[in-house]
Amino acid sequence: MERVRIIVGGHVQGVGFRYFVKRQAEVYQINGFVKNLPGGTVEIDAEGDPDRLEFFMNACRKGPTHGEVNMFHQQKVATFGYTRFRIKHCDDY
Repeated sequence: MERVRIIVGGHVQGVGFRYFVKRQAEVYQINGFVKNLPGGTVEIDAEGDPDRLEFFMNACRKGPTHGEVNMFHQQKVATFGYTRFRIKHCDDY
């Protein structure tokens, strides 16, 4: 099990990016969350099997058809034990 925290930038808000990420998480059996951040970036906190996580991240680097990812920063962090993947709102903690 591995966990990564990712910050994605570009045209990633208002284009269904969070819903795209959630669908990819379901496909690759990834747990964690995605949320919009102030300033137009998106945070993804993802945890799962290392191979599946790599496929998930590759999909997120491409993004949805109407979006454009031009920044993708990832950092490995300690596992948390998420049991599902959800879309958070900016004020959710």
